[in-house]
Amino acid sequence: MPVAGKTFGIVGALAAFPRRLIAREVERQGGHLRRGVTRQTAYVVFGRGLLAKATDADIEARFEREAGSGRRLLSENGFLRLLGLATASGTSALPRQSLMDQAKIAPRLFDLLSLFDAFEHDNEPYSFRDVILARKYAGLISSGAGWGAIARSVHRSSHVASLTALSLHHEGSKTIYARRAEGLSELDGQLLLDLGAIEEAELEELFALAEEAEEAGDYDQAAAIYQRYLSIDRSDSVAAFNRANCLRAAGRELDAAHDYARALKLDPSFAEAWFNLAGLMSERGRIDTARRHLQKAIDVDCDYADAIFNLAKLEFDAGNLLEARRWWARYLELDKESEWARTAERGVQFVNLHRLPHAPRA
Repeated sequence: MPVAGKTFGIVGALAAFPRRLIAREVERQGGHLRRGVTRQTAYVVFGRGLLAKATDADIEARFEREAGSGRRLLSENGFLRLLGLATASGTSALPRQSLMDQAKIAPRLFDLLSLFDAFEHDNEPYSFRDVILARKYAGLISSGAGWGAIARSVHRSSHVASLTALSLHHEGSKTIYARRAEGLSELDGQLLLDLGAIEEAELEELFALAEEAEEAGDYDQAAAIYQRYLSIDRSDSVAAFNRANCLRAAGRELDAAHDYARALKLDPSFAEAWFNLAGLMSERGRIDTARRHLQKAIDVDCDYADAIFNLAKLEFDAGNLLEARRWWARYLELDKESEWARTAERGVQFVNLHRLPHAPRA
């Protein structure tokens, strides 16, 4: 599957490889790697660091949302294999359905475990060892273990395939153990972090703190944390975009415009940044600039309904009725049901009415 021209978003910290090195490889192959998910994101990578930060329910909700959006979901190992940085070991020949039939594991649980590399392969064809692992996991789940407990525990082993030779058990629902000759013990071995991974962990922590402050409405604090983050990683367009949103919410419009521009310099295809910068320019009365930015957002994403609607309204307010009608008509091709669609319909009707020749007065 080609990487060139594709945008990859990462949810959660990567455990298997430093993010900076991955980003460099993606760019070398002509793709784009972004933290989080934007409109241009085609593939979402679920980093195993998410297991330490989020509950099972939160991860399941994110899984459903991203899968429902039509984006391709990748595990860390799947991402590395797509980039040609890793290969799957062992002989694989089994289709997904055959594995699930043999293991008697629920498809949704199987997909969640696959997303966090609990199997030797991240997609079909699968190996016989994957069937054995699926059977073991299905047994743990049927006895009360959660999929998250399995996903969090299996990577304590040096390689998940080695678990096929162990008898797996759980106590409560949080930790998986192996039964050995000397009794129950935790699954041995942990991934070793190099210096790059330590810095990556700090970045993840900063980004999470900034998001928490932003969600709590503490915009100045969030902007300060995003700035600290950007002082370490100057290449993150999403962090620059988020900081711009915080600055705008805090009333610091000039600083916000600077960071929207920074996000766009890093990623000219960032449609949301063009859109938000257009809104800021419109509020400041810079209508021509706002028009250009909205047009740029639409050039990047031709189905960006919000940008199309706002451009129609901008043209209407400027007295450009035919242009307003054209953009409202385009909006109605994308949305026929919402209240915004009702507004667009009324706009089209208004232009039609006022463009008709009036009969002379008697």
